[in-house]
Amino acid sequence: MVEEGKKAKAFCLEGIDPEGNNGEFCLKDFLNREKYIILYFYPRDNTSGCTKEATGFRDAIPEIEKEAFVIGISPDTVESHRKFMDKHGLNFYLLSDREKKVMMAYGAYGEKRMYGKTTMGVIRSTFLIAPDGKVIKVWRKVKVKGHIEEVIRTLKSL
Repeated sequence: MVEEGKKAKAFCLEGIDPEGNNGEFCLKDFLNREKYIILYFYPRDNTSGCTKEATGFRDAIPEIEKEAFVIGISPDTVESHRKFMDKHGLNFYLLSDREKKVMMAYGAYGEKRMYGKTTMGVIRSTFLIAPDGKVIKVWRKVKVKGHIEEVIRTLKSL
């Protein structure tokens, strides 16, 4: 599990860039580029909470793009991501972790309780990663309301 003060775990995943191009994107491609990385894990494209979170990041891009990349990861397919991106005008990276390996490495997949029932699933989480790959801040079990504003405040305080 990835923790604050430790190096972020390396990964490469298929996905879509902000311009809508398909490709393989690796964490190392974003490091040492004088920008932070806002890496967030979410359960599913086009669900209410995930859409609210994604459109919140979309709307915040003008405020944060000089300082950070935004990368969203879910277990959805690249094609699902494309539809999600097109439908909501998303302007950041969306990566597909079909096997949930990256999610598990970051502690963003596991047991969770919903409506009194225990299930396995994506645990909504966000990681703020420095340009050198060190994890600056971790938010686990994220509640969407107010979260993006908190991420921006943390980013601006660095």
